[in-house]
Amino acid sequence: MTILKSSFFAALGIAVLTSCGGGVAPIISTPIANIDVLPLKAAPLTDDQLKDWAAADLMTDTIPGMSVDKAYAEILKGRKGQKVIVGVIDSGVDIEHEDLKDVLWVNKKEIPGNGKDDDKNGYVDDIHGWNFLGDIVEENMEYVRYMKKLGPKFEGQTAATVSAGDMADFKIYEKAKAEFEKDLAEANGVIAQYGGIRDQVKPAHAAMSKKLGKEDYTAADLATIKNPTEAEQQQIGMLTQMLSYGDSVPAVLEQLNGGIDYYQGRLDSHFNLEKDFRGVLGDNPDTMDMKSYGNADVDGPDAKKEDAKHGTHVAGIIAAQRNNGIGMNGVASNVEIMAVRAVPDGDEYDKDIALAIRYAVDNGAKVINTSFGKYYSPHPEWVWDALKYAAKKDVLIVNAAGNEGLDLDGIQVYPNDQQLTGSEVADTFITIGALGYNYGSEVVANFSNFGKSNVDAFAPGVKIWSTTPLNTYEYLQGTSMAAPAVAGVAAVIRSYYPSLSAKQVKQILMNSGLPTNAEVILGGDPSNKKRFGDISKSGKMVNLYNALIMADQMAN
Repeated sequence: MTILKSSFFAALGIAVLTSCGGGVAPIISTPIANIDVLPLKAAPLTDDQLKDWAAADLMTDTIPGMSVDKAYAEILKGRKGQKVIVGVIDSGVDIEHEDLKDVLWVNKKEIPGNGKDDDKNGYVDDIHGWNFLGDIVEENMEYVRYMKKLGPKFEGQTAATVSAGDMADFKIYEKAKAEFEKDLAEANGVIAQYGGIRDQVKPAHAAMSKKLGKEDYTAADLATIKNPTEAEQQQIGMLTQMLSYGDSVPAVLEQLNGGIDYYQGRLDSHFNLEKDFRGVLGDNPDTMDMKSYGNADVDGPDAKKEDAKHGTHVAGIIAAQRNNGIGMNGVASNVEIMAVRAVPDGDEYDKDIALAIRYAVDNGAKVINTSFGKYYSPHPEWVWDALKYAAKKDVLIVNAAGNEGLDLDGIQVYPNDQQLTGSEVADTFITIGALGYNYGSEVVANFSNFGKSNVDAFAPGVKIWSTTPLNTYEYLQGTSMAAPAVAGVAAVIRSYYPSLSAKQVKQILMNSGLPTNAEVILGGDPSNKKRFGDISKSGKMVNLYNALIMADQMAN
């Protein structure tokens, strides 16, 4: 991989601006080779900086963003690009959101609401995309589906009693069962632990609220209580400890209840061995015979659109309308978001993902974001074939690396562009890890997966402010947020340099990023450190400013 000198980038930047009209001051690019000499940011981020940190510039702000604001101010100002369709394969998108409604893909070949497949693509009234889940919100984990399928055959058997022909399936069953039992025990354990704490905190809180005359008391307020009884001393000690976890005891109780609800939800859905969540669709997920199932309700069945939060957040990172005076700015302008709902609360089906990719490709997407993943896959070949199809049609797929803090070079994850043999399926698939805003040894998010061979680059993914349903905005984090940041950069490149292929755009995203020689903490474990350059294929942090400069060179 070539590391270009900053003087070359500066000269190229002058050429970019000169081509946009005379009299424009030359730009000085972020020095690719010199970022290690920059001082670390000592002061904590302000609220405004935190909301926009992913767009910051490492050189001027000492925040490891993607230099988005700098790119718009110095390179893209006064230039016009062309529209690019970005497919968001996710949990659904709130298409009525104030910051997204004007950046949606519209299928002009389809007549809204007439109940007909006007464009003959197999999907009725698909105006803004398609919903392959229908009314499904919750689902099993894939290993639970394996248990349901293989349990009747292998329950009670051992390796000694299983035939050689069944051994591969038996090993999958044993692995799935072990993971199920581990996760089930964890869920039940957390529910019991949090429930026990809550049951002690609630009466103590009621007693102290009555004694102090308010519910929002502080640790200092508790310390003012004179001559407490032995029981009150215990209550004061416990409540003081709780206040170290939140701004108030009611806030801590809300966190406890939220944790209990989350794990109870996992018991009811992710680990449920009895319920058939898929049955309402009427298709068989183990064959490709039926393809036109689901409906056009791309934000899902929930009136509150809570199930579409993840996809709405992802869509906002990519393309929330820029400079409209509300909400936030997405990375890309000139973008139309195509919403493809295929990711439930649980593990996605391979069939849905394969068809979702093909749907987005066939309907004009030039970039597709896939912020999801799992570690079991009964039909990976369907998804691999879809990746090959996307590559053949010149479509770039930007994929999230995952949030388990794992080295992906030692474990198979899906979707991916590498088969078990190690051979690459497609050269237009890029996998992204997550960065935090603390530049230095802690720059890699403590949850982010990594891998010298199986992760391609890194981008901002910690505490990212973006759109959420019903005209709201929230901080979310994960490699799910890092991938759309890169999808946004890719969309900008494809908008202003449409002659570049998806393969070339991938090369630009990887080669133009910022490297660092720093050792970084992995998986949140201070004892586990590697050089940043050794935890992804490129060893780079994606940077829009430098990507545009390299794109200009490649296109001209």
